[in-house]
Amino acid sequence: MSDETLIVSDAAASLPLWLVSDTQFPQWLADQPADVAGWVRANGFQAEKQRVLALPAPGGRLAGAVVGLGSLASHADLKLWHAAGLVDRLAPQKYHLTSALPPPAATQFALGWLVGAYRFTRYRSASAAPRATLVAPAGADVVFAEAAASAMAFARDLINTPANDMGPAELAGAATQLAARFGASIKVLAGDELKAANYPLIHAVGAGSARPARLIDMRWGKAGGPRVTLVGKGVCFDSGGLDIKPASGMLLMKKDMGGAACTLALAQLLMQLNAPVQLRVLIPAVENSVDGHSYRPGDVITSRKGITVEIGNTDAEGRLVLADALTEADAEKPDLLVDLATLTGAARVALGPELPAAYSTDAALLSALREGGDEEADPVWPMPLWAGYDDEFSSKVADISNISAAPFAGSPIAALFLKRFVTATPRWLHIDLFAWNPKERPGRPVGAEAQCVRSVYRLIRARCG
Repeated sequence: MSDETLIVSDAAASLPLWLVSDTQFPQWLADQPADVAGWVRANGFQAEKQRVLALPAPGGRLAGAVVGLGSLASHADLKLWHAAGLVDRLAPQKYHLTSALPPPAATQFALGWLVGAYRFTRYRSASAAPRATLVAPAGADVVFAEAAASAMAFARDLINTPANDMGPAELAGAATQLAARFGASIKVLAGDELKAANYPLIHAVGAGSARPARLIDMRWGKAGGPRVTLVGKGVCFDSGGLDIKPASGMLLMKKDMGGAACTLALAQLLMQLNAPVQLRVLIPAVENSVDGHSYRPGDVITSRKGITVEIGNTDAEGRLVLADALTEADAEKPDLLVDLATLTGAARVALGPELPAAYSTDAALLSALREGGDEEADPVWPMPLWAGYDDEFSSKVADISNISAAPFAGSPIAALFLKRFVTATPRWLHIDLFAWNPKERPGRPVGAEAQCVRSVYRLIRARCG
């Protein structure tokens, strides 16, 4: 997030901003002065979703603006995406909402206003133009909105940064800066230190890159609170390794550390809002590259847990680095263990880019995550840890293979692979997300998306205080 102030408390000299659904539109139009109503009709405005129309005042001045909500049944159902993009689509003036919103909707509107202002500007020289500001809606939790928007921008910046500037060392550097900001402790193992400390899968995946792999281990919070451990997949670039991807398959692989980015954003949100938890964050950060030290198809590697893994495909590396990190996390038996990862293309085939797949050993936990995600407009979709697929990654020479011999059920099978490494922790969530917007929409430019940051935050606060 920039230092630009986009939500203010002073309503003086602000312009009215109407939020109108298609069912409310006829009455709203009837209540307007004749010249305004004529202007609205002349512009063909019908309160369509995401439609914005500036309203004129005498003398060529601006009287305010109206925002279409489409078929939204009630202002109580308003979510952040109804407000996202307004910062840039409205004239650069100060606005206030003309009607009161229920507090949750007011918070969502404030959050959307801020989230929609995000731009990735690191590599652009153009100066920013003035943008609209919003008088904080009555009842809005602006503290949460600003913290959540900042966390989401942090994740998006990390994901959008190209791999030449976001390798394992740079990702560890971002985590170190975050730890320093909130007084957290952090330890980073690098390169051959990983092998010496018995993280063989992380070491093997990163061995083919000139940029040594890392394991980031951050802790924060006071003793006595519920123990929450977050694990994020930090593959900073994935070439596929020796089972190399085609060129088209590498185009978005800078985002393969999206799970780590969203994990760090979630950690920032928990720390900034002083959640009463003992937080631990584990991020295996690697580049899956190709040289003479690359791990090979057919190799057998003994994991941190002692399970031997035959490498069926070097492009199934995310589950390998997560396996060692999850083993370390599971050893402490935290009250809640959550991993976030851009793990499988199969999840995207099944659910598309906007709906992360969620798995858990606790059905109630999974249900609570989905309900909270719906309320936060940060959705997930529960998927089964179907035991019938548990033998799909069997191996003739090792305990397991890192891939299935069949082309089906790629996401559940990857989740079942990870489950082998979580044996002591009763409440575990695995989230297979995309972390990317493939199409342009208001407030959601093509590029990085911070998924499950708000939904998992809401779950943690509901479960742990």
